[in-house]
Amino acid sequence: MNDKSYFRISVKGIVVDEDDRFLLSREDNGKWELLGGGLNHDEEPLAGLRREIKEETGLEVSWVSKTPIYFVTTKRLNKATYIANVIYEIKLKDLNFTPSEECQELKFFNKEEALKLELFPNVVKFIKVFDPALHRSS
Repeated sequence: MNDKSYFRISVKGIVVDEDDRFLLSREDNGKWELLGGGLNHDEEPLAGLRREIKEETGLEVSWVSKTPIYFVTTKRLNKATYIANVIYEIKLKDLNFTPSEECQELKFFNKEEALKLELFPNVVKFIKVFDPALHRSS
């Protein structure tokens, strides 16, 4: 797939705490990523989001926003292909994760703290559009 007009679609979940910080996961390569992953063919996006988070962290998603809240695209790390992230706001049952290659650590960050980390390119793009006001209850 060398055509740059094609994107790998990935469904991601963003957890925002009361201090307007978002949750990231550190993978075994040391880079920080949003929760979630690639959407399989014929898979419903919310089912794929729940599946990916369960596979990578062992965590259970207890709530998902009705619609995506962010959409970012970028070139994939160390690949000639591109990725599109469809990002939903989520809540998790708890943060008692099971470590895996894709989740060695979970931690909340604000924008400034996160930008000091080793991040996947899609996370850098997400941080540029992250708006805490979108996550506050009215």
